[in-house]
Amino acid sequence: MNDLVIQGFTPPLRRADFRLAAFDMDSTLINIECIDEIAAAAGRKAEVAAITEAAMRGEIADFKESLRRRLALLRGVPATALEQVLRERLQFNPGARALCAALKAAGLKLVLVSGGFTFFTRHVAAELGMDWVRSNELEIVDGQLTGRLLMQPWGEICDGEEKRRMLLQCAAEIGATPAQCIAVGDGANDLPMMSAAGLSVAYHAKPRVREQAMVAINEGGLDRLLDLLA
Repeated sequence: MNDLVIQGFTPPLRRADFRLAAFDMDSTLINIECIDEIAAAAGRKAEVAAITEAAMRGEIADFKESLRRRLALLRGVPATALEQVLRERLQFNPGARALCAALKAAGLKLVLVSGGFTFFTRHVAAELGMDWVRSNELEIVDGQLTGRLLMQPWGEICDGEEKRRMLLQCAAEIGATPAQCIAVGDGANDLPMMSAAGLSVAYHAKPRVREQAMVAINEGGLDRLLDLLA
């Protein structure tokens, strides 16, 4: 596997040609799948991780259904497990801070779009200076996860189509075209937003995602993208 694969253009591109960058969170900006680590607190990590892996490879076509199946296995997990995962397990992937800082310095707006949970996206967004965030809200009753999500004004589950809508909505807010957008992800549920963006980037991604992305970073940090953006 080549450590950096480029398809469909000749580098470098100009940072000035882009106005917005949208990022997945789990296994893209950060080193873990948060739902798998929460499941570890219930002794069900292997079971949940297997569904996560199949969903990210695209073997489970309906992301919403795969998420509901995994959430149901978290019923009764203490809400304190979320803080434990954040404190003990969550780390930023190499180059995440440098890439986001460089894009912001070049005038791009940043969007965090995640099929994960607001407990973690709030932290990640604050650390990286995100301008917009969309993710799922866990329902907590009596200090325990219920295995369900809360309805939000835009809907219940941020799946691939919601990621795409969010990218296009944020672009429209700043008067940017889809061609002026960058989308970065690793799993099958990132493909809709990646296909809508002018530059799609797969980071240590599943084979199906690597094959469809314009740039595949297979080794090294996220900041390797900066080598392709003059």
